[in-house]
Amino acid sequence: MAYTALYRKWRPQTFDDVVGQEHITTTLTRQITSGRLSHAYLFIGTRGTGKTTCAKILARAVNCEHPVNGNPCNECPTCLGIDNGSILDVTEMDAASNNSVDNVRALREEAVYAPTAAKYRVYIVDEVHMLSTAAFNALLKILEEPPEHLIFILATTELHKVPATILSRCQRYAFKRIAPEAIAARLQVIAEGEGFGLEPAAAAALARLADGALRDAVSLLDQCSGPDIITLDRVREIIGDATGDEILELFSAVSGADAASAVAVAERLYASGKDLGSVLRQLLTLHRDLLLEKLNMGSALMSGGFDAREIKRLAASVGRETLLKGSEDISAALRELERAPDRRLEAELCLLRLADWRDEPGFTPVRSEPAPKPEKKAEPAPAPRAGSAPKPEAKPEPVPEPEPAPVPEPEPISEPAPEPEPAPAPEPVPEPAPTAKAVTWADVLARVKREVSPGDFMLLSDSMSVKAAISGSALDIRTSNVFTSMILKDAALMGHIKKAFGELAGGPVTVTVGEGSDAPAPDAADKLARLMELGDDVITIK
Repeated sequence: MAYTALYRKWRPQTFDDVVGQEHITTTLTRQITSGRLSHAYLFIGTRGTGKTTCAKILARAVNCEHPVNGNPCNECPTCLGIDNGSILDVTEMDAASNNSVDNVRALREEAVYAPTAAKYRVYIVDEVHMLSTAAFNALLKILEEPPEHLIFILATTELHKVPATILSRCQRYAFKRIAPEAIAARLQVIAEGEGFGLEPAAAAALARLADGALRDAVSLLDQCSGPDIITLDRVREIIGDATGDEILELFSAVSGADAASAVAVAERLYASGKDLGSVLRQLLTLHRDLLLEKLNMGSALMSGGFDAREIKRLAASVGRETLLKGSEDISAALRELERAPDRRLEAELCLLRLADWRDEPGFTPVRSEPAPKPEKKAEPAPAPRAGSAPKPEAKPEPVPEPEPAPVPEPEPISEPAPEPEPAPAPEPVPEPAPTAKAVTWADVLARVKREVSPGDFMLLSDSMSVKAAISGSALDIRTSNVFTSMILKDAALMGHIKKAFGELAGGPVTVTVGEGSDAPAPDAADKLARLMELGDDVITIK
């Protein structure tokens, strides 16, 4: 006898056997027992959550000769005939390969006939979102005016592709992702029924890898089966995942800015057969767990793949901006990994980038934008930047002239030799109208750098995550994500920013922080135009 895959062999036969979808199975059993059946059902949800399984159970239950509390008995001739395919009144159609209007027209022509061996003619249409527009229009007519003996059960993973006209004529049931605990318990039942052992840690690891899809978890269990007992090490060996300790070691090397150790750990994992893409995904999961720990979200939302004490220790020693930036870099590397010519090199470059900018005390990130440098007294006065008025010369050095009479200048310049004219003042006389300098975000960064931590300054100076615009005494800061907004709204950090801006503006100021790109930082041309429009009303630095 040919071997049957475990996910087919252990497919639930009644609603009571379905795992994690009690909100749906309870409603369906009540409809069957009361006889209040709909002519069209739409099952939506991610893969492996039980949509097709519930559709087949429902098709048997509505035709069962001896239903038990809304469940099919699976023993009567009708149930057995539907199960083995000998009763043609229940038809399962894959819309991915039968998506033309001709297929739906043939279905309509057949559906008008009464069932031959059952009470209802049931059509199960899987992946219904793959139907063409013309096929949907052809299906709509029979959904509007169906015969009394006809029931449609539609299933899809992409609800947004189903027309609203179809949705309005169906009862919708949303299948949710199955909890890891429920998946692990079901795997233990299957392992016991198959006669081999399954360690609880191995069952939990398979449940996490399945990402809410019970069918995927059973397929992974089938892949790992063989020995008398399936251990966690065997699961990692078959799947290609690194251990939690190895990922923690890799994170420690990266967070310590030890690029050599990080690459050495990756090389060891690569040599042992681990997929570096899977390693980066595990490292991204660790970043997520640490962020949840710092937000005091509890252990219920965490992956469970790492030691809880290590999570608490690392969360206390690493900054939020580090975790956010690391998550963004790893996500970008995973996207590039799919089309990279050398996956190993791409993964190693990601680790090197992560190790470059960690917010260790005294560590200068090489990937962040350079902070504005203070002007040096020994250097000549730099050219005025766009958007700001030229600064007056503080104390021009006396320049000896070979001619006895110097060329007259608009501003008085002290000369080394006395002249018949009145002696110039020792200090340059300022112009009657005071020269003003518009405050820029770079000026605020230069002043706030002395007050905040290197990590906070790195985040503020990151032009990809933070953009700022200054209008008069108002500073509007916009961030690229909600986590960055939460960090900038911290009372201590906001106080430093407001203090620095107020000192530069010379008066009371307002600082706002929001998410989005409604107020991008103006470019140099915009700043200069605004300055010329303001005239004498520009902000004066005191």
